Amino acid sequence: MKDIIVLKGLTKYYGNVLAVDHVSLNIGEGEVFGFLGPNGAGKTTTIRMLVGLTTPSEGTATVAGYDIRDEIVEVKRRVGVVPETSNLYDELSVWDNLLFSSRLYHVPKSERADRIHSLLEIFNIKERRNTKFGKLSKGLKRRVVIAAALVHQPRIVFMDEPTSGLDVVSAISLRKLIRELRMEDITVFLTTHYIEEADQLSDRVAIIVKGRIVTVDTPENIKQSIRGAPVLEAHLSQIPDESMIHELEKTGRADYTGNKLRIETEDLTRALESLLRSASQRGIQVMDINTLHPSLEEAFVGLTGVSPELMKIEKEGRR
Repeated sequence: MKDIIVLKGLTKYYGNVLAVDHVSLNIGEGEVFGFLGPNGAGKTTTIRMLVGLTTPSEGTATVAGYDIRDEIVEVKRRVGVVPETSNLYDELSVWDNLLFSSRLYHVPKSERADRIHSLLEIFNIKERRNTKFGKLSKGLKRRVVIAAALVHQPRIVFMDEPTSGLDVVSAISLRKLIRELRMEDITVFLTTHYIEEADQLSDRVAIIVKGRIVTVDTPENIKQSIRGAPVLEAHLSQIPDESMIHELEKTGRADYTGNKLRIETEDLTRALESLLRSASQRGIQVMDINTLHPSLEEAFVGLTGVSPELMKIEKEGRR
């Protein structure tokens, strides 16, 4: 896979505050790259440097083969940006916003209408073409913002918290669109505080803490890196008694909440046999059973010390 974004020691100071600390990354063409970190870790500042909204203090990067210091005009022609908050005009219609964006990106006049029609179809907003942007729901606004970022057919799209504030249905729809962009070999640089979202969408993930990258890998490899003992989880027809828990403790650490039982064990086969035998002896039915795998959220907490729930609370507080 050819690298389309390359960061080399990218650094940003705001006064004496080090916001981004010598970040080096390689991102492949057509990759969905998740960029995760606590609030204030440097995610948005990194994007702002890569798209020319702020100048690096040290280091540099190339985007689509162009240097962000010396060739930022060429960079901007090849990237689309979906900011966390809308950058479109409430008083303009959907059509007029997309037309304005096409002019801003110097789309040839003869191609503008066809491109806008195509985007309206792709994003299922054709019937809203004459609606003022400010009158749209949050979900529809995000669709239009992404459409505007794609109007000049960029090779790379930077998305800063694209599903933030959306209802469940709109968020699912938007994630589907991100997968479709990948199928078109468009590189997506994605920041999100929804860890599960990054797990579902990303080919690779980087986690940044206090401006520094602490890991870069596939979601699966990151999850494997923090794997503890496997967990056997079962839903029983009734609450287990203490004697049953005592028996199961011989195979691993057992606990329960109501009729949900968990056994942390290095020997899943032995634990399963013990569970089925112990339940049968007591006339308890095992209603459901599965093994639990480590989550990217658990890995994130382990690497950053910050829970995703706290990130969401802090973000809402800032708003």
